[in-house]
Amino acid sequence: MHRPAPDEIPNALAEEHLPEAIRRRLARKSGVGYLGDAVLGAIDGCVTTFAVVTGVLGGGLPAQVALILGFANLAADGFSMAVSNFERTRSNREWVEKTRRIEEDHLERIPEGEREEIRQIYARKGLQEPTLGQVVAAVTQDRKLWIDTMIAEEYGLPLESPVPWVSATTTFLAFLLVGAIPLLPFLFQAAPLDRHFAWSAGLTLSAFFAVGVLKGRILGKNPLAAGLQTALLGGAAASLSFAIGYGLRALAYAPPP
Repeated sequence: MHRPAPDEIPNALAEEHLPEAIRRRLARKSGVGYLGDAVLGAIDGCVTTFAVVTGVLGGGLPAQVALILGFANLAADGFSMAVSNFERTRSNREWVEKTRRIEEDHLERIPEGEREEIRQIYARKGLQEPTLGQVVAAVTQDRKLWIDTMIAEEYGLPLESPVPWVSATTTFLAFLLVGAIPLLPFLFQAAPLDRHFAWSAGLTLSAFFAVGVLKGRILGKNPLAAGLQTALLGGAAASLSFAIGYGLRALAYAPPP
């Protein structure tokens, strides 16, 4: 395996791995990210309102109906999704807290059994004596570290989780902001309905692409590829709503036998 020489390592990367830089980076609380909440809210909001647009077009209803139903659905569905995300996040945090209480109780009752669990956890990672014994001793001498290790390794639960109200607010705002985009053309009354729809479809795909690009930049991925992927997936969902709207129109306006 080729080990790069010091002069082959970029200066910025080398500076990031100096002892003091590492200490500063690790001292900063990593926290949790809310990117998933924002992306979920944005895509779901966009699909929800575009489904209203396709339903209005399929039913041959006036453009005003798209605005009324669209914004009504935007507010109601966005709030419902935020509440659901709040409950999900809070339930996850409560589950971790319950698990912590269980492990604290086990630590009081059967500390040797809990110590053996730590031993087997690190043995499965490939550690052997005497290193294994040293690691077990180091972990079990710190009660919080001991319990944290059990929560993360035995149960596979995260030690940090999103704040429920922040997660819910992020979802709600992304739902409202991006979800309103398909409705923007209907604010202008001069154009016919089919032109409104064409603009709405174009803006919807553009919104999907923009969300993907932003996600790609944050995650350090190729922005263009991430944008195209999100546009493809979101476009597939939007196309499904379009197909259902036209299918229902065909059923509603089918001539009697």
